[in-house]
Amino acid sequence: MDARGPTIMTPGALYRLLAWLSPSYPIGAFSYSHGLETAIEAGLVRDREQLIAWIAGVLDHGTGRVDGALFAAAWRAAQAGNDVALDAVADLAAAWRGTAEMALEQRQQGASFLSITRTAWPDGRLDAFAARRDGQCALPVAVAIAAAWQDITLEDALTGYLHAFAANLCSAAVRAIPLGQSDGQRALAALAAPVERAVAAALAVESLNDVGTAAPLLDWCSMQHETQYTRLFRS
Repeated sequence: MDARGPTIMTPGALYRLLAWLSPSYPIGAFSYSHGLETAIEAGLVRDREQLIAWIAGVLDHGTGRVDGALFAAAWRAAQAGNDVALDAVADLAAAWRGTAEMALEQRQQGASFLSITRTAWPDGRLDAFAARRDGQCALPVAVAIAAAWQDITLEDALTGYLHAFAANLCSAAVRAIPLGQSDGQRALAALAAPVERAVAAALAVESLNDVGTAAPLLDWCSMQHETQYTRLFRS
């Protein structure tokens, strides 16, 4: 085992990861656009190429950068059995949100992930963590610790998580621009490289004190969304 945990996933571990990150996993991801709805309303994202650029920016400089680092730190703490470090990461993940809607998005999905995963994939360690946190946790931390305790490799789990994040934004764009299903999938295919970069950046982080964002337009869109007149999404 290297510093990132097991190097090969078993078929059972892969099955769990695919189930947890499937659009059918009931955490309510479909109801959030992560500020994208306002970007579309403001004319900042109008077609496939602009969508790819927008999501790539979020992955490289915004939420992908922060949540990737939080995910890796939580996975490592859980894998090491270090509850003190894990709770510290969970506290930081709860506070490290630029807007109220971003906080709601991560908190609601994280709590839902903890609840359904404890029901469908029982694990006493997850129960103990949920009890300490009163069932509340940001989504990247919740997925990371579940993966760590089910022998899912860090790199694979993080790649899956960021892919699911990008895929959800593509799905939101298909509905809100509107964008055709084919263009939605072309956009997702083009985001493979940004996801890979975000994973590599997260794995390279040595201290969460060194991590930050540089996506002010994303935060602006999220804040504007709170009072947007017509909305399909909760963020």
